[in-house]
Amino acid sequence: MTSTATEPGPRPQRARTAPESVRLDGVARSFDTPQGRQDVLRGVDLELRSGEILAVVGPSGCGKSTLLRLIAGLDRPSAGALRIGGTALAGTDERTAVAFQEPRLLPWRTLEKNVALGLPRGTPAAEGRARVRELLRLVGLEHAAGQRPREVSGGMAQRASLARALARSPQVLLLDEPFGALDALTRLRMQDLLLEIHAAEPTTVLVVTHDVEEALYLADRVLLLRSLREDPASPSLDRIVEVPGARPRDRADHALADLRVDLLAGLGVDAHRPAAPSSPASITPASTTTASTPTASTTEHLS
Repeated sequence: MTSTATEPGPRPQRARTAPESVRLDGVARSFDTPQGRQDVLRGVDLELRSGEILAVVGPSGCGKSTLLRLIAGLDRPSAGALRIGGTALAGTDERTAVAFQEPRLLPWRTLEKNVALGLPRGTPAAEGRARVRELLRLVGLEHAAGQRPREVSGGMAQRASLARALARSPQVLLLDEPFGALDALTRLRMQDLLLEIHAAEPTTVLVVTHDVEEALYLADRVLLLRSLREDPASPSLDRIVEVPGARPRDRADHALADLRVDLLAGLGVDAHRPAAPSSPASITPASTTTASTPTASTTEHLS
């Protein structure tokens, strides 16, 4: 018995391929400027594990977006090699998809038709419509399928952009500051949505962000890049931080707070933690004070 278009029916049977790993060996990128050759990335040796979420943080100008563009095949390295699933990367690759800070939706198309732009070439019409409906449900936009970008909020537009990137079932998903233009509350909700999407449709994810807390909440590992302008003799990769715990994580976890302080220090930002008392003798007995002194746990929470 053939189901009608109004019946939900079974989900379309699409080829589900495992997420791919990404390997960078000695990758560098330089640009010619009026002041001479400028190194943006140098000596990047890195492997994105299959199915992981890797966040990239670093000071402005350290090459975060350049790194993403190289993996996306939108730029070529000046030196070194990149591989996806063991295959050398040469230009853009059908296994990857990119979403940027701006949704970049076509204003004259509905959200449904914008999402459909991400489908692989040659997708049969019925299968494509089913896939778009599936993605709109996944990102909570099935009710807004017929609306145009100007008729929806920024968060809804960004959800449509994510759905478009997922339309081809990418094995590597690259996100360049995807929530940077959103208000704080919408940003938190989008972080949770990304984790829900990753659980529903696993892929290898690289997300560039300026938000250390966002990086620690989303990622399995956080990559800290250094600015070559400030440290011209060193490689770009400063350190990789393993983030403990399973996702979704407790945003108030003290272990994440400690990692946040460590990463902020790597970015040259002082966390302004209050100094601990040098010895018990320096603490005034509570019986002689008129106001209570904050406990160590309170100052830790406030920092």
